[in-house]
Amino acid sequence: MKKRSCLPLIMLLLVAAAALFLYGCPPPKTEPVRPVKIADGEIDPAEWGKAYPINYELWKKTEEPTPVGKSKYKRGFDADRITYDKLSEYPYMALLYNGWGFGISYFESRGHAFMVKDQIEGDPSRTKPGGICLYCKTAYGPKFEKELGTTELGKKSYKETHAMIPEKHKELGVACIECHDNKDMSLSIAVRERVMVDGALKYLGVDPKKLTRQEMRSIVCAQCHSTYILQRDKDMKPVKLFFPWQGSKLGGISVENVIKVLRSDPSYGEWKQGVTGFKMAYVRHPEFELFSDNSVHWKAGASCADCHMPYTKVGRAKASDHRVTSPLKNDLKACQQCHTESAEWLKGQVVAIQDRVVSLMLRSGYATATVAKLFEKVHKAQEAGKTIDKAFYDKAKDYYEEAFYRTNYIGAENSVGFHNPTEAVRILGDSVAFAGKAEALLRQALAKAGIDVPIKVDLELKKYLDNRGEKKLKFDPKVEIKDPTGIQERF
Repeated sequence: MKKRSCLPLIMLLLVAAAALFLYGCPPPKTEPVRPVKIADGEIDPAEWGKAYPINYELWKKTEEPTPVGKSKYKRGFDADRITYDKLSEYPYMALLYNGWGFGISYFESRGHAFMVKDQIEGDPSRTKPGGICLYCKTAYGPKFEKELGTTELGKKSYKETHAMIPEKHKELGVACIECHDNKDMSLSIAVRERVMVDGALKYLGVDPKKLTRQEMRSIVCAQCHSTYILQRDKDMKPVKLFFPWQGSKLGGISVENVIKVLRSDPSYGEWKQGVTGFKMAYVRHPEFELFSDNSVHWKAGASCADCHMPYTKVGRAKASDHRVTSPLKNDLKACQQCHTESAEWLKGQVVAIQDRVVSLMLRSGYATATVAKLFEKVHKAQEAGKTIDKAFYDKAKDYYEEAFYRTNYIGAENSVGFHNPTEAVRILGDSVAFAGKAEALLRQALAKAGIDVPIKVDLELKKYLDNRGEKKLKFDPKVEIKDPTGIQERF
């Protein structure tokens, strides 16, 4: 057997040695150098921008309006520069929220950059709860959280709290410190740390230390984009803020559980409804609750940031888009990261879903408003000495509140149902059913008392829509949203 020559192997080794001699070892992978360290407690976004200039420039774009017509229903801050009055868009809300700041000044939000400015420019009625109104609106929220907490904030007036913010930041909305750790830019629960970590997440049985980054990309948003209760003392001063998530679990914060908590304690009632005289709680922007309640996108593993802060290319860099906005206003680029259909087709699907939700929202809203006016009629009858069947009255009140909180839930939620279409439709359908039962009971009670009720109850909407608050706000019929199916007009 012939012996193999070692020459080829020797030659190969010599070539490799020569390459190492000439060119050296490959350099280690370089990490980006951050020449600027962000100080603990630093609030000024410009200082964060020195370390993260791309993210900072994207964040500044939240000040820029989007072209008109991108979204059919959420017209918060478009190039027409109109701040849309929600009570003109949905007139029944003016009746249902009468007696409350939301029944005076309730405008479509203009986004993160304008959160404080929207409060300042609205009617003063909206700031009556005091300093706690600034909790989520200003970048100084984490500072107030650490130094004061909700109880002390509740004792201070809005003006007192706003005066604690330095002049250059008087109108500064959401900024870096509320979502990120200054040392490594990791996601952080900072806005309502005690409320969120020691309360809300514990209610859900969640250990915040074990949350994945993807879960944090929703939980960090949930700090503000969720409903809460401002518990009041006997003088109606806020003493505690918490999320009504008791009895729920992550991925299943149901409207039924939220309502159960809202109705469980009289001190959770924050206002007196003008039309009925009932002390009521209130549902505020329950985006996280609706989205996380077994929605299609939640179950698929999507986070809030996936849709509202999609990754974008800036030169050769890739960054999460900090111009936080509706996917519709970003030409559905976020959607196309997963969906292969055209942006036009996807928009058609979104609008079809929102049309259905709006149609049902109007149905439930006006049905609930009708019940409120019947209660007003009942109370006037009682004042005139008429006897009203107590069993009918009590059951109608129970059904009315169930209807009210459900229509309030979807009306206050800012996706027009898209965060969870099937659940939104179910909630509104149940609202219509509860309102219908309440109306039937009150009609029977009034008939037993010898009082006739017309088939169509006059809601007297003009009374609630015009001359609202100190600024004497008025109804704008040009922006009213009509039922896209035309069905509501038949009632």
